[in-house]
Amino acid sequence: MPSNLRTERDGDVLRITLARPDRRNAFDAALIAELAEAFVGVGRARAVVLGTTGEGVMFPPARRAEIAEAFVEAAAGQLQVAVHVGAQTTPDTVALAARAAEAGADAVAVIAPPYFALDAEELFAHFEAAARACAPLPFYLYEFEARSGYAIPLAVIERLRERAPNLAGMKVSDSPWERLDPYLVEGLDVFVGAESLLVRGLAAGAVGAVSGLAASFPDVVVPLVGEPSAEAGERVAALRAELQRFPFHAASKTALGLRGVPVTPEVCAPLRGLTEAEQAELERIVRDWHP
Repeated sequence: MPSNLRTERDGDVLRITLARPDRRNAFDAALIAELAEAFVGVGRARAVVLGTTGEGVMFPPARRAEIAEAFVEAAAGQLQVAVHVGAQTTPDTVALAARAAEAGADAVAVIAPPYFALDAEELFAHFEAAARACAPLPFYLYEFEARSGYAIPLAVIERLRERAPNLAGMKVSDSPWERLDPYLVEGLDVFVGAESLLVRGLAAGAVGAVSGLAASFPDVVVPLVGEPSAEAGERVAALRAELQRFPFHAASKTALGLRGVPVTPEVCAPLRGLTEAEQAELERIVRDWHP
């Protein structure tokens, strides 16, 4: 039985209650300020809020807007912040894009809605509406076929460039290289999501990284973007592979906590936390890692 449940028997009746509040899906503005400060301290770092590693789609829209606004406020004047606002429906995506712009975000990003494989016309209409909602704020497409279930057609991107003047670029998390390469479109700022492809992507024209690993090891990823090398790229990819052996969201939060940022390891249900054995192994990895 989970540790946060308490049982009490009254005759033939067994009552089960929460022994303490369930912190999953919880929100703590003070911790968000601590997290923003940690990224400010790295130098040259920027933040994408509520992306894949940030569990963005796991929160209801109202909570997402609240978290984004708290992070933008905490980072004001110190750190550029892009807010991921991709949601299942166009109305929710549009509303979140508008709220992010009103809050003072520096950019907005949108992933293709998952579950239904939208055709080109549907996808274009969705992205155009989101771009208009935050204009003139820079707008980025978030291409991640493994999460959305389908890829953004290049024809949709070209059409959007004609109709959305604030389309600034893309974050592309696809791999292997053959899936990333077509999205290195001239005139768009492309950020690489897969750490193992970062060095090659930068050499081919990408402008930076939006890295899940950087959520817990920003001081490891940021120098690689500044001075890319094959050796440094291999070390970063190896560290990512180490964390990827665990439930990544829980591992990322736990590692960040072990490295001195006072975040808690809870993740949004139904994502799970680490077992005791996983926790011990992750502690070893963080202890042994020397950037």
